[in-house]
Amino acid sequence: MTRENDFHSHAEIEAFQLEALRSLLGHLRGRNPFYSERLRAAGVDGKLGSLQEYRAKVPFTHKAELIQDQQDHPPYGSNLTRPLEEYIRLHQTSGTTATPMQWLDSRPGWRWVVDAWRTVLEVAGVTPTDRVFVAFSFGPFIGLWLAFEAAHDLGALALCGAALDTEARLRSILHHRATVLCCTPTYALRLCEAAREYGIDLAASSVTKLIVAGEPGGCLEPVRRRLEASFPGARVFDHYGLTEMGPVTYQCVEDPSSVHVAESFHLPEVIDPRTARAIEFDGRNEGELVLTNLGRTDSPLLRYRTGDLVRPRESRCCACGRPSLRLLGGILARTDDMIVVRGVNLFPSAVDALVRGHAQVAEYTCEIRTERGMSELEIRVEARPGESAEAREELVGAIENDFRQTYHLRVPVHLAEPATLPRFELKARRWIRT
Repeated sequence: MTRENDFHSHAEIEAFQLEALRSLLGHLRGRNPFYSERLRAAGVDGKLGSLQEYRAKVPFTHKAELIQDQQDHPPYGSNLTRPLEEYIRLHQTSGTTATPMQWLDSRPGWRWVVDAWRTVLEVAGVTPTDRVFVAFSFGPFIGLWLAFEAAHDLGALALCGAALDTEARLRSILHHRATVLCCTPTYALRLCEAAREYGIDLAASSVTKLIVAGEPGGCLEPVRRRLEASFPGARVFDHYGLTEMGPVTYQCVEDPSSVHVAESFHLPEVIDPRTARAIEFDGRNEGELVLTNLGRTDSPLLRYRTGDLVRPRESRCCACGRPSLRLLGGILARTDDMIVVRGVNLFPSAVDALVRGHAQVAEYTCEIRTERGMSELEIRVEARPGESAEAREELVGAIENDFRQTYHLRVPVHLAEPATLPRFELKARRWIRT
């Protein structure tokens, strides 16, 4: 298996990707009903001449098309390269931005996604001597299954916290002397909050690495700073992936505010979401991430528009020496998440960084409403237990002042009663439209 460390230049990566694409496209023609006609109409076969030819000829794949295909060909759609009997794993997308999709994997496909997640662990420095605690619930969400199996495949002791509540998970992390914790950034913050509630000293834990995924957060300095302060001696590693695509990025070991695309597994592109034209990888422009998975041939996605906004930077600019594409700030937001408040563009990740910059915040929600045709934003914050009434009022004023100073916006901030705002284990849903 080709791994990220095998490449010394981007030219080597592109040569590998071209061969992988030729094999993939040749395999799909005549076998995969969803893509066969698309490739035939585009005049594309296994004799692909270049990556540029691929990008010029092969059409984008949109999530709405996949959803419609599964509705037209229930229950799993026609994007299957093997007979249905040869698929062994079923997972489901979260459905936070669209109708959930069912996603199947064959044995080779599952091996491929496990290898990709194992890369995430290896780059973070996880070894067979580690004890990896996976704090997700069992269900159709792919995250727990992949993290657990990748740790097992690496030879580490894989610890499953699926059936435990938050207190039991905390005590299990300490009891088993877990050295690696895998969960969402939101749930990692919840574990820190709960440790204070239950009188559990996280300084006594053996955790040295927190690998967070499922939502933006790991690349945000305020979130990272709070987590690393709560788990003394630990380092946060961000990771991004999609159920339908597989594990996509791993955190740069030199720059914790950016991630690298695992280009031995994916062919990335970044486009202007309005014009669909490629943008420059100069670290200044933001665009939508487009991906092709190179080895998940039995559940493929070609030029898939993820809907996720990134800021790409060419690999030669990275201090870690890896030649793969770097995304500054990780995943910034979704193309459909941005709101315009009195002419100012706001993304959830930017609001999260601003609010989480105040250590007194235990949880928060954002309410969006429309007045006179314009979007208005209000925020409710819940302060950490033990904060005085005066401190809570000062917190409200400080957050409102940050919005004025940073965005020149008046954003009303209201206090919520202790323990009244929802807590989240998987992807947080803090943004409410009324």
